[in-house]
Amino acid sequence: MNAVPNPCQSVGPNSLQTECFLAASQKADKDLNAYYGKLRAHLEADDLKKLQVAQRLWVQFRDANCTAEYSLYGGGSAGPTVRAACIEALTRQRTTELRTMYDWVLEK
Repeated sequence: MNAVPNPCQSVGPNSLQTECFLAASQKADKDLNAYYGKLRAHLEADDLKKLQVAQRLWVQFRDANCTAEYSLYGGGSAGPTVRAACIEALTRQRTTELRTMYDWVLEK
């Protein structure tokens, strides 16, 4: 929830923030999958396999990291909002990382 930029910063009550972060995390996931799809079409087989391994490990990290953050709230009402915000922020960050690493491949 504290990641900058926060797409749901001024949404209002907790329930509306949860809905906002769920929608934002779905958009971030869609953006990541779209970029990943472009990469799949441009990478050599060996490079694609390496990216797939990295991506599977990243998903495990994201899920474990967001579960750890969620558990800090002891199952309270803020937990779902925090988890959705965590997933959104890390997914958006991953797309940025992939762009930094691979944009040049798409440009050649």
